[in-house]
Amino acid sequence: MDNSTSIKCFQIVAFSDSTNKTPLFFVFFFLYISGILGNTVIISTVIIDVHLHTPMYIFLCNLSSVDIIFTSSTLPKLMDILLSGNNSISFIQCFTQLYFFMLAAGTEDILLSCMAYDRYVAVCKPLHYHLIMRKKKYVILLMATWITGSLNSLFMTLSIYQLDQCRSNKIQNFFCDIKALEKISCNDTGFHIILYIETMILALCPFLLSVTSYIKIIQSILNIKSTNGRRKAFSTCTSHLTVLIIFYGTGLCMYMKPPLEYLEEQDLVYSVLYTAATPMLNPLIYSLRNKEVKGALTRIVGKSSNIRDF
Repeated sequence: MDNSTSIKCFQIVAFSDSTNKTPLFFVFFFLYISGILGNTVIISTVIIDVHLHTPMYIFLCNLSSVDIIFTSSTLPKLMDILLSGNNSISFIQCFTQLYFFMLAAGTEDILLSCMAYDRYVAVCKPLHYHLIMRKKKYVILLMATWITGSLNSLFMTLSIYQLDQCRSNKIQNFFCDIKALEKISCNDTGFHIILYIETMILALCPFLLSVTSYIKIIQSILNIKSTNGRRKAFSTCTSHLTVLIIFYGTGLCMYMKPPLEYLEEQDLVYSVLYTAATPMLNPLIYSLRNKEVKGALTRIVGKSSNIRDF
């Protein structure tokens, strides 16, 4: 059965039982606008302030770009559904949404492990940091990250596209999620095995690399005799470690659980945290907990005020 003839559009059924959708619209509108503005501020700050032209903040700039893709691929359509009441999404729109969501998810998985490696080098090999994390190396890491994320997204989107979604056209989520599309497939192809393998390779493996980096970081910090030195060393990692825990915690809960019917409500909660709340929290975590980012923002605001006064 050909997908193009079997199904012309899907129905996004998440939140369809809500009697008053206006409050939900404003909640997601707040999450979306906050995420876009916060991540745009981070990107602009890193670009404008030359003090932040270091590998750590170049990675952070890319992380904010990924977070913008995350929210922009899912929330605008959801807000349109909540306002208009029309919960249909075309076949092409659905798979386009899926592609960009998978691109953001896969890229952020690898990017966070690159950032963990950067923090490992900074804490454990500080004298060789600029030699190891030279410009050519981190540019290659970033290119490889985006290319891998793009190829993985294309592969997974084409894989689910090959399945016949003929059981139903109702998607039990607020966007075209790959697990929701798998549930309405009538092909017994073991696609869930492919999904678990992909999750292991592009989620669990980068996560384990990040964990390994932080084990070595903690060991190195514990060897520092000065209490102030230990606090200063660990402070350079707290923002990234917080983001890492939130992102992987919600992501692994969302994709590593078995596809059982009674877990659909949990999946929806994790989906909201994973795709909407986390991209909004990331810039807040980095701006509130990172002294260099706060200092850069203060300098930029100060320069703007001086220009206006002049």
